[in-house]
Amino acid sequence: MRLGSVQHYASSFEFNRHRQNIDNAREIFLKQSFYDQSYADLELIVSENNLNNSVATTLFNWYYKKKETIPCHGKISKHSLAFFEQNYDFSLPEIDTVYESKKDRAVKFLFKLKDSHKVETVLIPFNNKYSICLSSQVGCAMNCSFCFTGEQGLKRNLATSEIVGQFLKAWRWLASNRPGEERILNIVFMGQGEPLHNFDAVKKACEIFLSQHGTSIGVQKITISTAGYIPGLKRWSQEIPGVNLALSLHSPFEEKRNELIPINKKYPLDEVLTYIDNIPLQKKQFVTYEYILIANFNDSSEDAKQLGMMLAGKSAYINLIPFNPFPGSRYISPDLDKVEKFKEVLDAFKIPTLIRGAKGDDVLAACGQLNSNNQTAFISQ
Repeated sequence: MRLGSVQHYASSFEFNRHRQNIDNAREIFLKQSFYDQSYADLELIVSENNLNNSVATTLFNWYYKKKETIPCHGKISKHSLAFFEQNYDFSLPEIDTVYESKKDRAVKFLFKLKDSHKVETVLIPFNNKYSICLSSQVGCAMNCSFCFTGEQGLKRNLATSEIVGQFLKAWRWLASNRPGEERILNIVFMGQGEPLHNFDAVKKACEIFLSQHGTSIGVQKITISTAGYIPGLKRWSQEIPGVNLALSLHSPFEEKRNELIPINKKYPLDEVLTYIDNIPLQKKQFVTYEYILIANFNDSSEDAKQLGMMLAGKSAYINLIPFNPFPGSRYISPDLDKVEKFKEVLDAFKIPTLIRGAKGDDVLAACGQLNSNNQTAFISQ
């Protein structure tokens, strides 16, 4: 074969391969994600397509309980397998970068999504087990001044598949890199985004996590955090019963809270607390009030006293979180003795209060430090 013919053949081969890759990508985009389907959705799909009733259980067990990465080869017919292969996409978000804390073994993942947007997820270790902090949006619309994510602005909501995908890929990473430690017992929606601003996808993700046919996470092991987004709180009682709620409170004073959480101007704290007070709490269910302590801003004894008066008598827990700095932040963290004095005031109101230590702050993985636009792996302490 002449050189020109070889070059032409090679060029044609590369072109055809490139075209095939484009066609494959287009086909994936056109397919629905399997991981967007709740168990009830899957049962309906099976019924409408005259498949065996056991298919939904088999698939949920395979991909969620066993967390398999290969196509299902359990007790399921070739016809059923072909149907799902032709109509559903089983891909998950891609791990772009992994940051492992040298300080406390926390792990931060930067996930790349199909449209090249990125989100961050954190594994928080405790006694060879983990809590996982999930993101619900690319960026966030709340623009909270103490939170690095707020500087991104809101790019878009995450699909349910992109939320549950964070959990599954993190579990698989643990299985490969820390075998024997792949126990994620708690899920907190405290990553990037306002979860109640993406209510439908977060609700369906919870249904998948709670399903006895899948991951079987206990209802009291899931916590959803909100800055006080009232449209989501209005739907809470009827649509996500049993799941724990955490409110980013951060100040009992309207003026200070307006600075920290701008949506407080639209959804004032007294209205937010009224909606929360009307949520019927089940046995062992509780509301956590998150309080970021910022030096010389909201860490005085008067702040603590007003907070105690506001929450006294409620089924409440308080998490005190010393501010975690991030690049360009204008706030600083208070001294530990100031944090302890703040807690002492709250103790007088008999409200269970915990000082939450930072995990993964050396890789910008601590509370308020997530920002998928910023690839800084560490922050000077």
